[in-house]
Amino acid sequence: MKNTLLLVQAFLVVTLGFAQEKIDLNAIEKIKNEGLNNSHVEEIAFELVDKAGPRLSNSVGYKRATEYAVDQLTAWGLENAKTEAWGEFGRGWEMEKSYVAMTKPYYMPFIAIPKAWTESTNGEVSGKVVFLDAKTEEDLAQYKGKLQGAIIAIKPSGDQSPTFEADAVRFTKEQLEAMAAPPSSGGGSRYTPEQIQALRASRAFSMRISEFLNEEGAALIIKGVNGRHGTLFTSSPRGYLKDTPVGVPELETAPENVNLLARLVENGVDVEVEAEIKSRYLTDDLQGYNVIAEIPGTDPALKSELVMLGGHLDSWHGANGATDNAAGCIVMMEAVRILKATGLQPRRTIRIALWGGEEQGLHGSRNYVQNHFADRATMELKPDHEKLSAYYNIDNGTGKIRGIYLQGNEAVGPIFDQWFEPVDDLIENRTITIRDTGGTDHQSFDGVGLPGFQFIQDPIEYRTRTHHTNMDNFERLELNDLKQMAVIVASFVYNTAQRDEKLPREELPKVE
Repeated sequence: MKNTLLLVQAFLVVTLGFAQEKIDLNAIEKIKNEGLNNSHVEEIAFELVDKAGPRLSNSVGYKRATEYAVDQLTAWGLENAKTEAWGEFGRGWEMEKSYVAMTKPYYMPFIAIPKAWTESTNGEVSGKVVFLDAKTEEDLAQYKGKLQGAIIAIKPSGDQSPTFEADAVRFTKEQLEAMAAPPSSGGGSRYTPEQIQALRASRAFSMRISEFLNEEGAALIIKGVNGRHGTLFTSSPRGYLKDTPVGVPELETAPENVNLLARLVENGVDVEVEAEIKSRYLTDDLQGYNVIAEIPGTDPALKSELVMLGGHLDSWHGANGATDNAAGCIVMMEAVRILKATGLQPRRTIRIALWGGEEQGLHGSRNYVQNHFADRATMELKPDHEKLSAYYNIDNGTGKIRGIYLQGNEAVGPIFDQWFEPVDDLIENRTITIRDTGGTDHQSFDGVGLPGFQFIQDPIEYRTRTHHTNMDNFERLELNDLKQMAVIVASFVYNTAQRDEKLPREELPKVE
């Protein structure tokens, strides 16, 4: 039984009148047949995941992925396929060697990733481990003058105990029903002002620790990070900025490895490690790039209007970024391939965008929106702001679509409800929720009053195993889920392109 916002729709029926959408069911069947029986999902996945490799923004792997995407979209018959600069991003970075092992009291190789944009070590470094335990500036003072050439270890936080629930899950009917309910009053940030202040203070002191260790001449930082069972979650530094000062080389290490070191040291056992990081910066071109391509519209009155779909192409560097977010790009590329392969003639122009710099702050999409549609800071609108009907995004992993977030745009609820009906056989307990979701590129559009939407997706292993981790590889993809997503996205994009009117919008945001 599908979950929808019945109360919201009932209100809209009374106040606005119920408009029956004109849906070309024959076209939707063509989309389903092409996407389910002639899928190219696996081939696209191989190219973006295995062949391109890690796609850290402005890296060689990112460039490989953009070149493949432009060439493939062109081969499928899309027009104006290109990489488009959106502004200055910063330095690229390449990891060329990474190694760390405990050598005393016995030999054990460790699971570790160099922190993105970290420096190289001066060849191989080795020696005793010094644990840093500092929560205040006064705590740091006790280490002054004692850390020249030292290998610093920092214990992990969080819980590394056994887990008793499955890593991979799908939403239950009850969870989707709860999601469909309007949010309780007093929403907004999930953090209290006190918690936000504490987080900011913690980040500031973490930066101070890095400065202190650099001042003291430490040789290497080995930091236990969040994760368990061999999975570690990498962090999000700002080392890509061109004026970032030189720092201490840093390895982000499986928490169990650093806990082992700590237990040995705390029990009076001498511990030594050896390690080497070799990396290089790419500074010839500091611009950031998105991939853009189009299926031109065919209606003389509507072809200047746009329907957009996208996902972010960049990833982190510890694995091949399969679910974050090659999955979204695979789906969106497959969706436009389906539309071209079926021979359908969209009335509006359909534009796909594969974003760069998302992991460092939605940079690719935010700057694209600023360059093409509106400046969020001033809400000064550009002519194309009026031309966009909707933007659809995928960036929550490999799990199949279970519905959509309306981002508070009540008027589109009844429209989407009708659009889902021809593909409801592909969805269990389909849900439409008035709620917002964040953390990805649809927010760049929503932030300037443009209809931007993220689909609800089954979590699978996204939060437990793959999001920003060293385990986000091809095997984590659910290929049948990607096929389902591509069919649904293609149908939504086509319906948006065919509609007589653009989708309803909310009021423009006020300038902050």
